[in-house]
Amino acid sequence: MRDICVVGLGAIGLPLAVQFASKGHLVAGADAQPEVVAAVAAGQPPSAHEAELAERLAEVVADGRLRATTDTAAAAAGAEAIVIVVPLVTHPEGDPDFSALDAATDAVAGGLRRSTLVSYETPLPVGTLRGRFARRLEAGSGLVAGRDFGLVFSPERVRTGRIFADLRHYPKLVGGIDEASTEQGAEFYRSVLDFDPRPDLEHPNGVWPLDSAEAAEFAKLAETTYRDVNIALANQFARYADRVGVDLGQVIEACNSQPYSHLHRPGIAVGGPCLPVHPRLYLWNDPHAGVVRAAREANEAVPGYAVGLLEGALGPLGGVGVGVLGASYRGGVRETTQSGVFALVDALRAAGAEPYVSDPLYLPEELAALGLPADEGKPVGALVIQADHPEYRELGSVDFPGVRVLLDGRRITDPARWEGVRRIVLGGGGV
Repeated sequence: MRDICVVGLGAIGLPLAVQFASKGHLVAGADAQPEVVAAVAAGQPPSAHEAELAERLAEVVADGRLRATTDTAAAAAGAEAIVIVVPLVTHPEGDPDFSALDAATDAVAGGLRRSTLVSYETPLPVGTLRGRFARRLEAGSGLVAGRDFGLVFSPERVRTGRIFADLRHYPKLVGGIDEASTEQGAEFYRSVLDFDPRPDLEHPNGVWPLDSAEAAEFAKLAETTYRDVNIALANQFARYADRVGVDLGQVIEACNSQPYSHLHRPGIAVGGPCLPVHPRLYLWNDPHAGVVRAAREANEAVPGYAVGLLEGALGPLGGVGVGVLGASYRGGVRETTQSGVFALVDALRAAGAEPYVSDPLYLPEELAALGLPADEGKPVGALVIQADHPEYRELGSVDFPGVRVLLDGRRITDPARWEGVRRIVLGGGGV
């Protein structure tokens, strides 16, 4: 049994803390937000949309295996392993904002003891662990990284809504600032995680040690940046398909029928805490990566392109009510981080339309608090599906009398249900 500290009880950190506690370890969860700490201490997740979390959290809190605190230094002082999962965001110009991670690092340093393992799971620009956080930990603790305490980077590789399943399904990458740190980190993660058999992998599923912290940092940014670039290519293909009258969905299905093509599908926005952010973290160290930069710019332009398609089908949008379905960045998830809804609303307003946003996971007052114009039941002439919530699959024209055009930005609706309404999809060839 280990004493573990998890710093940051957000969408990723809290399930991690619960996972560690479920393996029989004693976990102190630290977070700077008192309301989060109070909810966790009461055995209630701040968000109710993570599979298995509510039941598992209640169990480990009731058993005394997980406690929560705002005193990060004290929690770190009592731990033999510290896992830091505080989000790293970017400024509007793309540079990373290290303020929250710096504060968490300084608090950990204040309680850091010899022989402790410190693991960062927050995606970082390559070289950040060694060049920034090792130095801050040393300055705040008086200890030397690699000699007095282990230091590794082990990126989270999970998706909100299915975190516990992903923890079992994907190999856990671990790279340290030296060989001893890597070994210590690998041994720790073997003791807190379980893994599903994966006959499709070249190596057995489990903890995968990498040669260095930099390799682990690079691996995380590479796997997410790949997806952003792939989606950008699909979105570029969608524009061409619309010009030449070809259904891109059929083209992608045909291409992916052989093993060397893995084309993603186009979509109205690329949102969330990962895909829009990680390419920027990569570009921070490799500013001449033109492919990555062009892909990010291409994806950011899709909401505006979608509004142009709407104008082409409906005519000038001045004064037209447009219902926007979905505030979340993706279906089934109650999260608006980097959601395309914000750019979409801005583009609709720029075209003179009057957008109204609704989402089955948000109350109208919650949308208003996010700066979004909540649906007030006013008549609308068009609809735009921004998030692929499963509820939208069953919608049809009978649910929205008076709507003339549907722009399905996620290809989630059934065309047969929209008789009498012009239905547009990205890359649908104008259909």
